[in-house]
Amino acid sequence: MSDTVRVRFAPSPTGHLHIGGARTALFNWLFARHINGAFILRIEDTDTSRSTDDYIEAIIEGMKWLNLDWNEGPFRQTDRFDVYRKYVERLLAEGKAYRCYCTAEELEHRRQQALADGKTPKYDGRCRSITEPMPNKSFAVRFKMPQEGTTVLNDMIKGAIVFENNLLDDMIILRSDGTPTYNFVVVVDDIDMKITHIIRGDDHVNNTPKQIHIYKAFGWEPPQFGHLPMILGSDKSRLSKRHGATSVMAYKDMGYLPDALVNYLVRLGWSYGDQEIFTRQELINYFSFDNVGSSAAVFNPEKLLWLNSQYIMNTPAEALAEMVLPFVVKAGFIREGQYPNMQWLSKAVLTLRERSRTLVELAQSMKYYLVDEVEIDQKAGDKFLKPEGIALLADLKDALTGIEDFTVPEIMPPASVMPRCNGQLMASANA
Repeated sequence: MSDTVRVRFAPSPTGHLHIGGARTALFNWLFARHINGAFILRIEDTDTSRSTDDYIEAIIEGMKWLNLDWNEGPFRQTDRFDVYRKYVERLLAEGKAYRCYCTAEELEHRRQQALADGKTPKYDGRCRSITEPMPNKSFAVRFKMPQEGTTVLNDMIKGAIVFENNLLDDMIILRSDGTPTYNFVVVVDDIDMKITHIIRGDDHVNNTPKQIHIYKAFGWEPPQFGHLPMILGSDKSRLSKRHGATSVMAYKDMGYLPDALVNYLVRLGWSYGDQEIFTRQELINYFSFDNVGSSAAVFNPEKLLWLNSQYIMNTPAEALAEMVLPFVVKAGFIREGQYPNMQWLSKAVLTLRERSRTLVELAQSMKYYLVDEVEIDQKAGDKFLKPEGIALLADLKDALTGIEDFTVPEIMPPASVMPRCNGQLMASANA
């Protein structure tokens, strides 16, 4: 095993980068950065029927938006099929795997029979004793699982978990069509990439004892494992679309800042005293699995919205102007390519950011700075736009139109006029 800490984020490209996957990537990234290790991006695309290049690009786009940079990769498993087959041949030659000639129909019949007898379905190992290949007959390759004793997983988050080996199946590692299976290829990749720590969701806990035995079959010390508890929705069920957006890039489109989302995700299961808001460097400095909880975290959209507003409020105006510009264009307040002076836009942002929770809200509030004609709410207009006030505003418009040097000293009326103007406007509004 490598002396340097090496971790990997290994998403399956069967969908966009979602909240749970992003948190897993983040915890791996923080651990690697905290301990000066290597963070590897690996695309697990062996499910060729569901994996797409578009989803791979979407995952990479999400990682880049969150600023989770990687040291190596992205590697694709579909580029390594020849490597996996060589590892299969090695196990066959060493008697640690065997060819299984059972058909899918036979296996299904036995599975149904086991269920009818009240037993847990498990392959009965009837092909274990076949030592010579059977010509012209289709076969899969199964791994010989130990049938006695226990396997102990010393999890960095959950502690010790014990598995009975006699409950483990002789799993298929190479299908009859020649394609390798998930639990096998991830181990081969981890060995080749010298992965030292595996941090992933706790839905993989039951895969771990099978994988541990494959590591050992190749004479490789298994990595250390840490299984993160799942993220729940507000109703305490597993987070899904019914709880709101789950795709990372959906939050970008809704006007969230990447650092705000990162800050929120890390707090779903990790803490550092009572601190709520962290810089990226503070997260790297403070991160430790000692402070990762073992209980499921609850996703709270309102908390994320509040956190995003804090980041907007504390982002320098110049940077915030750059961030909000695409949303202003999308809203149609500015035409593509006809951008305003960014120094002016930064000043406009300063007047509005404290009341904006997202970049979408900030862009909408800038409408009155950017368009000539605006719609006035009927009720508000009836309440505040009295004839006296309209007359004063018309005079103000005429006065401002004639000013060439549009600066505060030039705009400000004489001090002797201010009380009278303010009094007339207030009287008009309160009439």
